[in-house]
Amino acid sequence: MKSAVRAVYPGSFDPITNGHIYIVERAAAIFDEVRVGILVNLQKKYTFDVEERHAMASEALSHLPNVVVDHFTGLLVDYMRQWEAKVIIRGLRAMSDFEYEFQMALTNRQLAPGIETFFIITDAQYSYLSSSLIRDIFKLGGAMDNVVPPCVFRRLRERFPALSRREE
Repeated sequence: MKSAVRAVYPGSFDPITNGHIYIVERAAAIFDEVRVGILVNLQKKYTFDVEERHAMASEALSHLPNVVVDHFTGLLVDYMRQWEAKVIIRGLRAMSDFEYEFQMALTNRQLAPGIETFFIITDAQYSYLSSSLIRDIFKLGGAMDNVVPPCVFRRLRERFPALSRREE
């Protein structure tokens, strides 16, 4: 009997965007189980704490029965071993992402030769998106409800209440 193929899609997801969701949906159609691993880097300052990021990702991905949202600290390959996952999912928005992702894939291969990296190219409508860009827009009073799920949009509005009311 063939064992299930488990994949991990790691990231900060601060916050999760429609671009991230697109990557997870594509991965969920390919792999038996996809674990969205929210990275907790104690050296980094996040807009949303890990519990908030977990809640937003869980709600945004609740329509995918083979997706589990979790969080981790430390090395990704150690987390992968813990869950017996064999594939790292990475999304590519543009060629500029590739160089960094290629370097990380080779590094992870050195650390754990049995773990593969699988690249998924995002849809063109999400190619410019990043969590940091979205946060910056909200901090400056803008709003883009079409690039994040409703649960994230609500939390961004709560976190940055000085939003302009252009869209209302």
